Amino acid sequence: MTTALPVTGGDRRRERQPTTPLRSAGTPVASRPAGLRPRWLVAGVAAVLVALVVGVSLGPVALPPGSVAAELLNLIPGVRLDSGLTEREIAIVTELRLPRVVLGLLVGGLLALAGGCYQGVFRNPLADPYLLGVAAGAGLAVTAVITLGGAAGGTLTGLPVTIPLAAFVGSLGAVLLTYLLGVSGGRGRSPATLILAGVAVSAFFSAGQTYLLQRNSDSIQQVYSWLLGRLATAGWEDVRLVLPYFLVTSLVVLLYRREMDVLSVGDDEAASLGLHPQRSRYLLIAAASLGTAAAVSASGLIGFVGIIVPHTVRLLAGSSYRVILPLSLLFGGAFLALTDVVARTAAAPQEIPIGVVTALLGGPFFVLVLRTTRRVLT
Repeated sequence: MTTALPVTGGDRRRERQPTTPLRSAGTPVASRPAGLRPRWLVAGVAAVLVALVVGVSLGPVALPPGSVAAELLNLIPGVRLDSGLTEREIAIVTELRLPRVVLGLLVGGLLALAGGCYQGVFRNPLADPYLLGVAAGAGLAVTAVITLGGAAGGTLTGLPVTIPLAAFVGSLGAVLLTYLLGVSGGRGRSPATLILAGVAVSAFFSAGQTYLLQRNSDSIQQVYSWLLGRLATAGWEDVRLVLPYFLVTSLVVLLYRREMDVLSVGDDEAASLGLHPQRSRYLLIAAASLGTAAAVSASGLIGFVGIIVPHTVRLLAGSSYRVILPLSLLFGGAFLALTDVVARTAAAPQEIPIGVVTALLGGPFFVLVLRTTRRVLT
């Protein structure tokens, strides 16, 4: 026979203590996170405009930034300014450089937005758009098209398949496979299950890619030129292809940015507030993965944008996802557009793959984030 011991006030405080940090760690329960301040929104828009003008101005033929800005304003209906540019220079601005810079803004915004979304959904500060095997799936599909079907417009199993289409299908296929593996554990699964599933899928697809390259060594240079990332575009076609996915991804993720603050605390806390954590989580993952697949299909594999930009925004502007997500969209686009300027001018007339530049910047940043978050990971 056991005797129930009385519970003192101190014991009650110790029993409640584990739940206290959850309600005071910057969650909407105890104190609402600070919203997006107008000055940061203005700074993000200004960064996009500066990246736009700088990206169009710099190149093999340097153009005056003031004249470029005037010519860009002329694209607005009803605006007519004398930019002082010749017809040839106007063609360079509108048909060659502007599509590339706009594509960089879209791709960078998608990668940074997806990175911030993954970090909140998985509660993992090292999460990145390639977490779910997107890069490996796209790489395997593109390698298959190049090695088995020829160049960018080759045929595969009798069907015409382009590299962007192959990358898009491969990316979404990898994400779908990761989902199937991640949900196979039943209701007891944790957010880390999807991360482990993504690692397994990436390893499998990378092995297939290595096998194809080993059997077709003459295609290695062409494959790696795509894998290292590039924003080269022949016109506005790539922009038109990415734009719908950019709009859909941005709309869904930004509409759910308030729920992200609750999801980042835990499923129990989210459920207690009337949310459906699993439904919200998978909707956000699907939207972010769709945007990442579109970005990869247009630009190749460009890493670390989803690590650098969201963490920089978190350090400077605040930890609420109501702040991180919209600012990551703006600053991510500006970051990649300016990085592309460095890639095509640092070693002119040759062009450095933009993935190499982002890796040089992202490697040390990744180590810094890893060191500052080691307590969370352990």
